[in-house]
Amino acid sequence: MHELVNTRHNLQIDPHLHIWGWEIGVYLFLGGIVAGMMIISGFFIFTGRAKNPKCSCFWIPSIALIAISFGMGALFLDLEHKLYVWRMYTTFQWQSPMSWGAWILLLVYPVLIANMLLKLPEFIQNRFSFLKKISDTLNSKDSTMRMIGVISMVVGGFLGMYTGVLLSAFGARPLWNSSMLWILFLTSGLSSAAAFIHMAAHDVEERRMLAKADNTFLMFEFVVIILLIVGHLSSDLVHIESIKMLISGAYAPVFWVFVVGFGILIPLIIQLAAVNNKIRYTAIAPVMVIIGGLILRLVIVSAGQASNWSTSVFK
Repeated sequence: MHELVNTRHNLQIDPHLHIWGWEIGVYLFLGGIVAGMMIISGFFIFTGRAKNPKCSCFWIPSIALIAISFGMGALFLDLEHKLYVWRMYTTFQWQSPMSWGAWILLLVYPVLIANMLLKLPEFIQNRFSFLKKISDTLNSKDSTMRMIGVISMVVGGFLGMYTGVLLSAFGARPLWNSSMLWILFLTSGLSSAAAFIHMAAHDVEERRMLAKADNTFLMFEFVVIILLIVGHLSSDLVHIESIKMLISGAYAPVFWVFVVGFGILIPLIIQLAAVNNKIRYTAIAPVMVIIGGLILRLVIVSAGQASNWSTSVFK
């Protein structure tokens, strides 16, 4: 804590610079888990699992739609000029990650709605006959359903990558300035989504398959974290000092205990035992993965803002 206070006091901050708070961390987390949900749901639809009435691909879009709306709400709270957000959609700046993100987020909604239309609740079908006709049309051809699955995976992939690219584009923040960040956030989003879905899935086979997939995502996420650390340590001094905040500095306890230990290694051990029939499936490991994914974003956002190219920051 004392080191964190010293770091903040040493920072030279532009008075016009808007410092991000918890809202961005929550937005990045919800965006990441929605991206993972879209990829998993799209994969299920593409591979024909939608023929199973218990397939989670029918209820995932509803949860994802709520989650991305809350994420957009968190992002809106962080905006300094809230009344002018509509201007993002009057132009497209291909060199701006923020512009890419704004339009990707706009695509997420129709894709999720198209996914929801594949199977409508009975009360909606009875009240809105035109929606039932659309649903029947979408389900009439396997090629149409596979196309929806592919689009869901593609848009979800772009959304997941964007959450990391948004930060890595800030060259003035050396901790964020890494090509591994988008891979880390995409993998973490997939892991959190797989954990949530296999915790709530009704189909036993699907739950087991997603638990195995989550184990793979967790192992890959751990490898990406190591590569992120190695990449910074093999770079220039300012990147070395920025990553030290995570591995041995003010943010190290939270990073190692809650992100790596609580969010990756412990649930990985539990789920490996579960898929090998050593213990029963429980909600403990998935909940740990989801909480770890949220803390990962909050730590990266906070530590990244404390990293600076100014020589007065690091002693």
